Amino acid sequence: MTTVRRAVLTLPAAPLGPDNPLPALRAPARAGAHAVDARTLAGLPRDMARGIGRAPLRSLLPVPLRDGYGRDRVPTDLDAIVIENDRLRATVLPGLGGRIHSLHHKPTGRELVHRNPVLQPAAFALNGAWFAGGVEWNIGATGHTALSCSPLHAATVRAPDGGPMLRLWEWERLRDLPFQVDLWLPEGSDFLYVGVRIRNPHERPAPVFWWSNTAVPEDRRILAPADAAWHHGYERALDRVPVPVDGTGTDRTYPLNSGHAADWFYDLPDGRRRWIAALDADGTGLVQTSTDALRGRKLFVWGTGRGGRRWQEWLTEPGAPGYAEIQAGLARTQLEHLELPGEAESSWLEAYGPLAADPAAALGDDWTAARTDVERALDGALPRTAVDAAYAAWREGAADAAPETVLAAGSGWGALEVLRGGYELPGTPFPESTLGPEQEPWRELLRTGVLPPPAKGAGPGAPLVSAPWRDMLETAPADPSTEYHLGIAQWHTGDRAQAVRSWERGLRGADASWPLLYCLAVADREEGHPERAAERFAEAFADHAVSGGGGAVAAALGREAVTALLATGRTDRARQLWTRLPEEVRGRGAFRLLEARILLAEGRPDAARAVFDEGFEVADLGEGAETLGELWARLTDEPLPDAYEFRMRPGP
Repeated sequence: MTTVRRAVLTLPAAPLGPDNPLPALRAPARAGAHAVDARTLAGLPRDMARGIGRAPLRSLLPVPLRDGYGRDRVPTDLDAIVIENDRLRATVLPGLGGRIHSLHHKPTGRELVHRNPVLQPAAFALNGAWFAGGVEWNIGATGHTALSCSPLHAATVRAPDGGPMLRLWEWERLRDLPFQVDLWLPEGSDFLYVGVRIRNPHERPAPVFWWSNTAVPEDRRILAPADAAWHHGYERALDRVPVPVDGTGTDRTYPLNSGHAADWFYDLPDGRRRWIAALDADGTGLVQTSTDALRGRKLFVWGTGRGGRRWQEWLTEPGAPGYAEIQAGLARTQLEHLELPGEAESSWLEAYGPLAADPAAALGDDWTAARTDVERALDGALPRTAVDAAYAAWREGAADAAPETVLAAGSGWGALEVLRGGYELPGTPFPESTLGPEQEPWRELLRTGVLPPPAKGAGPGAPLVSAPWRDMLETAPADPSTEYHLGIAQWHTGDRAQAVRSWERGLRGADASWPLLYCLAVADREEGHPERAAERFAEAFADHAVSGGGGAVAAALGREAVTALLATGRTDRARQLWTRLPEEVRGRGAFRLLEARILLAEGRPDAARAVFDEGFEVADLGEGAETLGELWARLTDEPLPDAYEFRMRPGP
């Protein structure tokens, strides 16, 4: 019989640390890595171009940036939930975005996904912390979800066949949408079923994004029912290329044939069954299939170049095997967003399981024969009609079923939105009991019309930015805290001039000015006033220091201020501010990099080079970042050492 039970998974893990205490007013740093240049955009199909241009994120608001982690790993007990029948065992991490850490096939003893032996956060999620491996659920906007390292609500529910089912659910805050992921194993099934539903409870339409992302060993062949793919690298182009052999004569369905990191979004013909498989030299491996609503399929590879290899090492431990990613999404590419009408929902069913194909056919040079054989094997293992029937049974009898036994708790933000909006969301309750300290000031605003100020010495609290909350802030009594939050909500909507006015009004009576000064500094930088921005960043740092502040705020403000001062040529002030940081902060990799930049600006390239020679690691180095290589090139003509090589595109 199928069982769902709690468990504990122990892994070497780097602690997540505190969230960045500064409001995330700017667009995700990784947005540039997924951009498309204007010339390429003009040549794309019109519906694809519309999807790429739909509702880009102006900022990360209201979610915080997660950059408090390091790279020192210690054995850590992680809460897990195990779903198991006599054929499969899936291990899920509800506290880390509901990630499937492992999918083990019992009859063959095979691990069907890439199971990372460590938990190492890295700056790949929209809001920072993310980790590699398993199967993840990406909702929100182009990139890894802001919930990558966040807890989800979890509970058991009755599956369509009457057995136990695991439900994961949360309120995705970037797009203000609740969603659920239901996982179950029919008795005797070799396939894990996953039902997904995204709801839009608002009257207005909302941009929607979903990609299920599965890490698989990279020594596989990746097959999908397509003769062409949209290729996207890190050079802002999107080109339609043939599959499997591209214009260079290289078979790109083998991840190890690619030299650099890249995406291939397979162009699946309408009417064809949706699937993607990763098979080894014996013709065996993992297959993912779905109902037709989940249209897209993708292969991501790190490549065999120095940068790709370094990233692979960065995300796991030395000697661990490399991986690629096979993905499935709502649109043809991850650069697009669809539109979900108001008071509507989108749902589909996915299935994950083992596949055994004829290796001579599946790995042969005849692409048509290879696809045909894999699809034949899939039809024998799990017919398309069975997937459609399972979806219908789930939607009719299980998707709205009330949770039975609660296994884990997510955030209180969904409960706050339900309290405000009075939404009815069968199957995904957000009870008031989940409200916590972060939500309490906002519940008070909702109840009384007054936003209570933070306690003396405390930070300004988490922001909310949607239109209903902004309306309440506009009618609340004006005080520095309310003006701060109102300005953030106005900034989120694109009303930057009004946001600046709100922050300037708040400054007049503020006991602690640094939150407002920081916001004004960001506004200055975004509006093309870098000198004034640098002054305000430095002023914010000084104000926080006077108030006796330390810790995460001092580090975050110091990093912003030193960077801004260096960018405007104020090297002496950058040095002075850097020396005022706590010694522990100055020893972190990001601040060692700042030190090298200061030394170079002071005309001391040998000392800056010595920082590199001593060695440092910038834990939150971002996707596509070339900062280390650019600074190294200013210091020497020598090749960039492997330890600092993170470039994801072709280069010298």
